[in-house]
Amino acid sequence: MPAPEARPHGSWPSPITPEVIVAKSVSIGEVAVGLDDVWWAEARPEEGGRVQLVRHRPGGDRVDVLPDGYAARTRVHEYGGGAWWLHGPDVVFANWADQRLYRLDGGADRPVALTPEPEVPLGDRYADGRVTADGRWTVCVRERHRPDGSEPANELVGVALRPDGDPADPVVLATGSDFVAAPRPSPDGRHLCWLRWNHPDMPWDGTELCVAPIVDGPDGSDDISVGDAVVVAGSRDESVTNPGWGPDGSLLFCSDRADWWNLYRLTADQVSAATDGPAAVVPEPAPVALLEAEIGVPHWVFDQSRWAVLADGRILVAFMRDGLDHLGVVEADGGDVVALASGITAWSSLRAFGSGAVAVGASPTTEAAVFALDVPDVVAPDGATAVSTVALRPPRELGIDVAWFSVPEPIIFATTGDRFAHALHYPPTNPEVVAPAGEAPPLIVMIHGGPTSAARPQLNLGVQFWTSRGFGVVDVNYGGSTGYGRRYRRRLNGEWGIVDVDDCVGATRYLVDHGAADRDRLIIRGGSAGGFTTLAALTFREVFAAGCSMYGVADLEALARDTHKFEARYLDSLVGPYPARRDLYEERSPIHHTDELECPLLVLQGLEDEVVPPAQSEMIVEALADKGVPHAYLAFEGEQHGFRQAATIVRALQAEASFYAQVLGFELSDDIEPLEITDL
Repeated sequence: MPAPEARPHGSWPSPITPEVIVAKSVSIGEVAVGLDDVWWAEARPEEGGRVQLVRHRPGGDRVDVLPDGYAARTRVHEYGGGAWWLHGPDVVFANWADQRLYRLDGGADRPVALTPEPEVPLGDRYADGRVTADGRWTVCVRERHRPDGSEPANELVGVALRPDGDPADPVVLATGSDFVAAPRPSPDGRHLCWLRWNHPDMPWDGTELCVAPIVDGPDGSDDISVGDAVVVAGSRDESVTNPGWGPDGSLLFCSDRADWWNLYRLTADQVSAATDGPAAVVPEPAPVALLEAEIGVPHWVFDQSRWAVLADGRILVAFMRDGLDHLGVVEADGGDVVALASGITAWSSLRAFGSGAVAVGASPTTEAAVFALDVPDVVAPDGATAVSTVALRPPRELGIDVAWFSVPEPIIFATTGDRFAHALHYPPTNPEVVAPAGEAPPLIVMIHGGPTSAARPQLNLGVQFWTSRGFGVVDVNYGGSTGYGRRYRRRLNGEWGIVDVDDCVGATRYLVDHGAADRDRLIIRGGSAGGFTTLAALTFREVFAAGCSMYGVADLEALARDTHKFEARYLDSLVGPYPARRDLYEERSPIHHTDELECPLLVLQGLEDEVVPPAQSEMIVEALADKGVPHAYLAFEGEQHGFRQAATIVRALQAEASFYAQVLGFELSDDIEPLEITDL
């Protein structure tokens, strides 16, 4: 092998190009289990971001399910998730083009509509459903947008699965709460559980888990209702998530009542005692899996699953500790969680399948794949027992050796207030190039959206694009992020724009002090909430040399007045009640302090974004132009909150690379048309 060539950081040649990143790329969503097959969702940038459903049949062949013109994606809460669910060989799904609910019978060529045309185009939106035990109804969330533009109504509805296929008006089952989620009929058809919460809370602040008896009409009728709801867990100070029924009729769910989102259970007898008698008894859930780690995840999207009851009664759980996901197994009646070895560091969508389970998994060197999991009958307590994995949907063939991939190292660093925060650090990695002696790499500080989210420790070619060119990357799990318990998550309450910025600066200084970053070539970038942190860091701190805001928030007050229902009161907890604390909104909004913004900035925005409207980006761009600060602005037609189209992803990444090269003064090895930067 020839000796690696010495080249300046940022100028390293790499096979990880924007075109490679989008070529045949997919984002794998939920997994579901049919009669003897496994289904999953694939979002495909090369098809304009369309979400196709894929079915893995016994024997191993995979087939696309939805015909042309249909896509399984919902706009409920704008973030979606839970857009489809199975009933035997049939699938029920929310269609992206009109948001109506459809059913595609096994073997049929075309779906049939289950719900009528809404009064408002795209106004009736459906998500997170299940079919009742008798197969007559699908129960789901409906978000109804009104003609007068007032706040939408979120309700649980029953939709008849009529043999004639004629659309019928849904039956409202539960209403009155600002939000509902996770309606789950019990296996015996007697009970329905669901989550509910109200403004100003977000679902990771506090939710209630409700249970009510299902009251069916006579056979052949279009009647269904539920009895009085009983709150069996949760409150404004307890977040319950991921509820579901065990085969024995027990009700399992994740709760953060002991700081961490751990797994709890109510027995079938406890559920009956709470709902079926005149003197309801509010039960006390029993812990099933207690860990100083996070099993649950925040409810940003519907139908997430982090546990599965195996055929032998044991429970498989995914849990996050120190920024990495692990698998563990616990006995049916609870006890110690025994860790399993898998080599996977990011898990989602666990479902029981056969004697084992299926799930989506990824690692720092492999993109997400759908795996069938075989859990050994006997598991050693030292965590060395391996779970067998078979890829039903392998990661795409990249043709790139793993030597090109930077593997993240979890780091803990000091931040303000004598506290510590967390991040994943990716060092520059390129098997064919070394840096000149004594040259520290430029550093890109990445900020996840949310902000109650987390950096995922899985292969992301968007990160590897930078590390393979000689950049270091640090993905910061600042205070407020998920994965470190409720107390850590609540650090951001009242402190958005302060704690997150402090922690991003703390991670940067930690790496500079350890020689892992050049203090004169520091970049910060983020999207959505991460875009706000980016703008705040560039405005209020003199640390970074350049930045990139993707659909970021510039004006908190404008966001409080003009955003969608799900996050309409989110800023009450992150900043303060509006308009009572308008002073804080102005104090922390970068748009009101542009006299302090001197740093070159790239702004990227989708023009159909309902979460952070384009006006937010346009305000900051106008301010930069007025000041003569170097900047560039790219707006993309047909993009919502987050970029999904292949052409957009390619153009955005090329623009970002060109922007940093021009601002920081290095030459790219790529043949990229230079971005036009105003006032450079």
